[in-house]
Amino acid sequence: MELVCLGLNHRSAPVEVRERFAVPPVRLGEKARELAEAQGIEEGVVLSTCNRTEFYLAGPSGDEMIASLRRVVDTGASDHWYEMRRLDAARHLCRVAGGLDSMVLGETEIFGQVKDAYRRAHAAGATSGVLNRLFQRAFGIGKKIRTETSIQEGATSVAGTAVELAEKIFGKLKGCRVIVIGAGEMSRQTAKALVSRGATSVFVTNRSFERAESLAEEMGGRAVRYDDWQATLAGVDVVISSTSAPHPVVKPFHVEAVRRVRKFRPLFLIDIAVPRDIDPEVGEIEEVYLYDIDTLEQLAAEARGRRERQIEDCARIIDEELEKLNLPGT
Repeated sequence: MELVCLGLNHRSAPVEVRERFAVPPVRLGEKARELAEAQGIEEGVVLSTCNRTEFYLAGPSGDEMIASLRRVVDTGASDHWYEMRRLDAARHLCRVAGGLDSMVLGETEIFGQVKDAYRRAHAAGATSGVLNRLFQRAFGIGKKIRTETSIQEGATSVAGTAVELAEKIFGKLKGCRVIVIGAGEMSRQTAKALVSRGATSVFVTNRSFERAESLAEEMGGRAVRYDDWQATLAGVDVVISSTSAPHPVVKPFHVEAVRRVRKFRPLFLIDIAVPRDIDPEVGEIEEVYLYDIDTLEQLAAEARGRRERQIEDCARIIDEELEKLNLPGT
């Protein structure tokens, strides 16, 4: 028996490619069963999130499984796919379950998504000895990583750092409302990271309304015309700004105008633009928390240094636990 993983993720493929291969949660079991019934494939699990789609397969021949998978799933855009076998595939699954392969290092949401993908495949009769043992071991490893290391402490990306700061201000982000000014890639990543932690309402504004609509659709949010964004300040908790304007877009009077309507609730502003989009004087307003790109990068860099040893500890845990599993073909 061999083990294979074929997949694409946020590092290997842009969103327009990832969305073509996304599998809705309700179809994960059905798709896993379809794969398990294909020639040369005996077991299958399909994992699909906003950042990845991965197929885990077990069968007699790795080459035959890959060929069958490509017949069942039209894997065009082949440059974006990665392929792993045997121990490499098992190690990759454990890294995913442990939050080591996520956009926000150490995130916890992916653990539940892996468990759900396995549960649906198992319920559909698509798993047996090899994948049952592998996934159960991966869940144990994921839990051990989170209890025995500090991998979740200190975000190492600008997006992750922004999320951690937001959680310090608001506690849980469930129900938080966000406006994105400018539709650049870093704004997108930061907004997606906030949504992944519970933010619910996302407004997007951009000088190009079409780009605003596109990003809003991806976020499940609403596009706002650029001339109307100021009115939304009264109802949001977080502002992410990243335009190419040569001068500040958000100024003190914008915030002062809505403070009373907001009942002086905290307002978190993330300025990712260079030159800066948000006048530094906005940060002088009492309930406002303003962070610019330099501060966020500095905090992320400090966290990356602390995280290096933690990543080594996580890798050691994965290797030690997989050695106990004695997977066939590994």
